[in-house]
Amino acid sequence: MRVVVQRSKQARVTVAGEVTGQISKGLVLLVGVTHEDKEEDAAYLADKIANLRIFEDADEKMNLSLLDVGGEILSVSQFTLYGDCRKGRRPNFMEAARPEQALQLYEAFNMILREKGIRVETGRFGAMMDVELTNDGPVTIILESKG
Repeated sequence: MRVVVQRSKQARVTVAGEVTGQISKGLVLLVGVTHEDKEEDAAYLADKIANLRIFEDADEKMNLSLLDVGGEILSVSQFTLYGDCRKGRRPNFMEAARPEQALQLYEAFNMILREKGIRVETGRFGAMMDVELTNDGPVTIILESKG
């Protein structure tokens, strides 16, 4: 799995003009799944993200996690994270998991985060979505379950 993590002051996702998810302070996650991913990958990344110390403490040092600050998550599925652009000019998405597998792992990932006590809002899997956010910092980090 591959996740782009963006610290945000606020964010929302809309599908066909309807808001499907909205958060205040927290993280926007763009979540991609590949063929080899298992639930262990989802659990690993959920734990890493919940405890990632990228929020500032009283001394303005990145020492606090999402759990520490009571932040929220806007999780958006994004198969394009596995777009391969090495050949030609059009991305190849052969590394992205099939929708059935990706949906199952994406939902498991979000459930694991919720079980940690985090409010998780989402987009709509497979839909064309508009994602709006105020990136705080900006802080943007890419995480992968496989090194």
